[in-house]
Amino acid sequence: MNVLSSQHRLPPLAAGVILLLLLAIGALRFDHFLTPANLSNLPADYAFVTIAAVGATFVILSGGIDLSVGSLVAFTAVLAAHLIAAGWHPLAAAGVCLLIGTTLGAAMGGLIVAFDLPPFMVTLAGMFGLRAAAFLVRDQSVGVSHPFLAALARDGVLRLPGGFEAPPRSTLMLAVLLAGWALAARTRFGRGVYALGGHERSARMMGVPIGFTKVRVYALAGACSTLAGIVLMFDTRSGNPAAGAGLELAVIASVVVGGTLLSGGVGSVLGTLIGVLILGAIRMLIDFEGTLSAAWTSIATGVLLLTFVALQRALIVWAGWRAQAAAASGTWTRRVEV
Repeated sequence: MNVLSSQHRLPPLAAGVILLLLLAIGALRFDHFLTPANLSNLPADYAFVTIAAVGATFVILSGGIDLSVGSLVAFTAVLAAHLIAAGWHPLAAAGVCLLIGTTLGAAMGGLIVAFDLPPFMVTLAGMFGLRAAAFLVRDQSVGVSHPFLAALARDGVLRLPGGFEAPPRSTLMLAVLLAGWALAARTRFGRGVYALGGHERSARMMGVPIGFTKVRVYALAGACSTLAGIVLMFDTRSGNPAAGAGLELAVIASVVVGGTLLSGGVGSVLGTLIGVLILGAIRMLIDFEGTLSAAWTSIATGVLLLTFVALQRALIVWAGWRAQAAAASGTWTRRVEV
């Protein structure tokens, strides 16, 4: 079920080509675009987006949607910062926030299953509720200072060959990506997610526990969004209740640009990584240009998203036409044989 057919391989391949083209354009236009420092900063700057996007990939693969990503990132970031400012160790604060975030994600999944509610409406309510909760914890940004965070920033950087560096957030992002890939491609749960997104009725007939799978998917998304909030808080040394505004849209765009079908059943975590890197490369090109406003990042993202949605739709229509043609050909052959 997680093996993509030939027509479904085109979107992630197209995304990979676009990423290479963006990097090539930057290298030809700017002398220091492809330096080890810039290439190291690209995944590092978008580590928290990638981590959140891994969870969103599972949600969209299952045929759902999660609009609460940005608000949950802000809530957990400000909660963790508040706990550290109150004297908690950062790891203890992170553990409590992960437990709370995972539970909140599971609760949204439970509401969707128990009352057969649209994921859009449940997660939209979660988006508003969690944003309000973030402002209730602290109504303004709170800074944090702890020896553990200073030591992590100083000693946690991995020095790689060629002058590349991997700060702790990049290392954690890679671990989440590998875990997400293994979960999707090598476990029964992952196969159930693909089956659920492909066709829920067929998945039920295959023995996939529909309700339990949905709850676990949203719990996983909650855990990833929470971890993204903790990474953001560690990186900025602060928790801001207004952080992450619009992050859910960037995450969904990354997942779709990376080749995951909005209808579910087709996609990969690796494709999502490529989608995030495309958004990062666009932003880096705009920053190097210097004369363009940050609004062009949103414009380019919107154009790419529309293009990939149209491409996915065209491939679905083409695949349906081929299936009908094959069925008609088989019927005609049987009639001749009779």
